[in-house]
Amino acid sequence: MTMKIRLVLTLSVLIITGLSAGAKPPRTTMSLNGIWDFDQTVLSVQPLKFKRTIPVPGLVHMALPRIEEYDKFFKIPNKAVNSGGTRLLVLTDYTPRYSWYRKKVKIGNELKDDDAVLTIKKSQYVTQVLVNGIDLGTYMECYTPIDVLITKALKYGQENEILLKVGDRYWLPDQAAGSTDKEKEHYLPGIWDDVSISFTKKVRINRLLALPSLKEKKLTVKAKLWNLQRFDTPNARRVDQVPYQVKVYEKKSKKLVASAEGITKVLREQQNEISIDVAVSNPHAWSPDDPFLYTVELSVGKEGAELDQLEKSVGMRDFERRGKSFYLNNEKIFLRGSNITLQRFFEDPECGNLAWDTAWVKKLLIDMPKELDWNSMRICVGIVPDFWYDLADEHGMVFQNEWLYWQVHGWDDQVRKEYTDWVWNDGSHPSIVIWDAINENWNDYIGNKLIPELRVLDPTRIWDAGYMTATHMSGDDMDEPHTYQGRGKDGIDKTPYPLGNLKFRPEIIRELEESSAAQLVNEYGWVWLWRDGTPSKLTTPIYDFYMGKNTTADQRRSFQAYWLQCETEWLRANRSIAGILAFCHLTNNYGYTGDWFVGSIKDLSPGPTLQWFKHCFAPTTVFLNLTDERYAKGQPVHEPGSYLSFSLAGVNDAAKAKKGKVTLKLLNSKGESVFTDNILVDLAASDRVEIPYAFSLPKQSDGYLLVSEFVENGQTEKLMSRRYLKVGKQDQYIFFELPVPNVFN
Repeated sequence: MTMKIRLVLTLSVLIITGLSAGAKPPRTTMSLNGIWDFDQTVLSVQPLKFKRTIPVPGLVHMALPRIEEYDKFFKIPNKAVNSGGTRLLVLTDYTPRYSWYRKKVKIGNELKDDDAVLTIKKSQYVTQVLVNGIDLGTYMECYTPIDVLITKALKYGQENEILLKVGDRYWLPDQAAGSTDKEKEHYLPGIWDDVSISFTKKVRINRLLALPSLKEKKLTVKAKLWNLQRFDTPNARRVDQVPYQVKVYEKKSKKLVASAEGITKVLREQQNEISIDVAVSNPHAWSPDDPFLYTVELSVGKEGAELDQLEKSVGMRDFERRGKSFYLNNEKIFLRGSNITLQRFFEDPECGNLAWDTAWVKKLLIDMPKELDWNSMRICVGIVPDFWYDLADEHGMVFQNEWLYWQVHGWDDQVRKEYTDWVWNDGSHPSIVIWDAINENWNDYIGNKLIPELRVLDPTRIWDAGYMTATHMSGDDMDEPHTYQGRGKDGIDKTPYPLGNLKFRPEIIRELEESSAAQLVNEYGWVWLWRDGTPSKLTTPIYDFYMGKNTTADQRRSFQAYWLQCETEWLRANRSIAGILAFCHLTNNYGYTGDWFVGSIKDLSPGPTLQWFKHCFAPTTVFLNLTDERYAKGQPVHEPGSYLSFSLAGVNDAAKAKKGKVTLKLLNSKGESVFTDNILVDLAASDRVEIPYAFSLPKQSDGYLLVSEFVENGQTEKLMSRRYLKVGKQDQYIFFELPVPNVFN
């Protein structure tokens, strides 16, 4: 018998198996999300009784009744204690425990000819899988899917016990990739993404990666095919030929727009990779303003007798770096937005189930950011559940997607394994435009060996490697300067920040201007408050220095909003910066930093900073370029009636020129306008312009507020920039406070 005949016979067996299922779809998926039995033990011994229940997905804080040491994970301090020094990275003020999850599920006889794979999308930290008492392995992955072949352990037509043992972060092996954040106190374990069992025939599509090229009008579809056919006798075939089909549909209309087919060889009991280019004529581009999606469907086996079928949503978009700029679909794009630190939010006493509440996540991630003209987010120090990326795909938000690697990264081989599967698993999302391998750190293996390898797997995206620049790595697409001001290396009193001066050029700005790589300032704003207005663990000295110790929560919130408005204007006015992401949109309320919400986080009530962000993040607007004289230290007082000469900074992120009118107003301490002027401005496409201006100050000594209001031609919205001025010497200056804008109606 020749090799060719033997392969044909093997293929025939596979197709007959597919036909035996009749009209049943090639893949049956059983969701195991929902309520599981739950309990914890100090030793690695299954509890005699399960006295608690827990939702999946979730973390152990969601168990009912509450876990024994719940209060140790969620301490609520009376005040923030400045804590910027050395401390243990993993605190052990609690007793590490094993968390046991149990689910009983009936598997019907109609599935007995199929193979079953249990998939746990994300589980932390170290997960052991037991099915009907059979140990099916232990897995250290925390952020990528765990896939376990469970066929031999199942009982068909009967109830099956799925038992998962999840370890504590304290026991995470050294080789595990990442999982250290020096601004976290505790690491809550648990199963924090979907769990399911999927049933297929003997060839399974275990990974599907769809990579677009709008420029070349094609999709590159890559897949890992898992051949579950046993190599169980000495004469058994080692390889099978498997036909495949790719179909591309418009997601909403279901219109078929492209297809391809072929045959590949797949080794038994192994996973083999395939790559297919599919031409897509007249592709509809995906963008934040028009998040148009396609569906890629991959089938293996002959049509009508498929062995497996899997779908992925994909957007046709190109994201690239040219010089110091980012381009989306051949058009320059400036990234504007913030950061999500979900792993830190897991420590928040109010976290509860919010991270898995679709309506809450959509408001946080999509609705509110779009009101602020944000188009991007950095998923920071740890990734998020899959459905967060789905929402961004569907509604148009782009992500810098960052692994949880800040202090240590694990062993190279394990990092390679987990990072590679990260790209395979998340890489079809059009919302992810930047892979972020490291936060504020350096690693030669990742920067110079692993990233070049992963660029071959996914050539459609940019890579960021923390503080590694062209000096540390070849192929430096972008840098992430963190331009925090106000704290100073030698103390804030020795390095005063000229708040509001848009031409201020400290060393970090000079460095980013001299770099040839794109510069994404994905952290700034060292003025964090907790949601009750208390300074965070890192910012008590800032507020004491600039405001004194006897201030109210409202006064501190007002200062924070003004500071961040000025700092945002400073960064956006710089031609060398390709995007800015303020820190932070969501974090732990009682941590080292803070977000900009007030009250209960479940309500997502915006504080003054979020309201004022609308004015400094608008794509097209005009800013005042003047150093603040209310908070900035060491500023001279203006002589009454003197001439004030300064400039305006016109900022236009749009790819076409804009025109508008700027109204300048000077308000005294009572809010009365003592000066008004109008000027017309022309703003070049995708550029920044400087507009000189001068006027005579009042002869009356007072504290003044200078306000510019920009209105684009054809629009009615007034976009404000503001600066406080001191005219004449006074013992105490009083300033008029503009009402907080109401952006979120």
